[in-house]
Amino acid sequence: MVDGTLILRIPAAFSAQQERHWIQKMAERFERRSALEGPDPMARAMALAEKFGLGKPASVRWSENQNFRWGSCTPATASIRLSARLARLPDWVVDYVIVHELAHLSQPNHQRPFWDLVERYPLTERARGFLIAVDGGWEKSLADTPGPAAETRGEPELGAIRD
Repeated sequence: MVDGTLILRIPAAFSAQQERHWIQKMAERFERRSALEGPDPMARAMALAEKFGLGKPASVRWSENQNFRWGSCTPATASIRLSARLARLPDWVVDYVIVHELAHLSQPNHQRPFWDLVERYPLTERARGFLIAVDGGWEKSLADTPGPAAETRGEPELGAIRD
């Protein structure tokens, strides 16, 4: 960045199409990284764990290689990774994903006890709908997307939240 302008150096031999492609790609990467400079995800997760009575993680970090999941959790190490794509979404949606992953610290699957923990967050359903709407790969309506009760109906969890 120089005086508020992103400066890129590319090979002179690039075609106009290659130039546009790389300018767009690098601008998006820079925007994602800039967004990650906000609130510390570990501090945010600890506050949410305390507020909603959930397990405390050992680590929480942003991940730039989670293109198909909003977050992931490894209960054995109590580590949580959040997709860098979340950084551009509203705080209440990011908080939902963190709560969702915190719930996995004690409930690794998506059975009813897991959803009981997640639903302690008051904006759960709204955030789930928001994430389904933003995820360009999912064109299903909310009515067609299984929610917390899916396992009781014998329907597969489609992974709209993709954790």
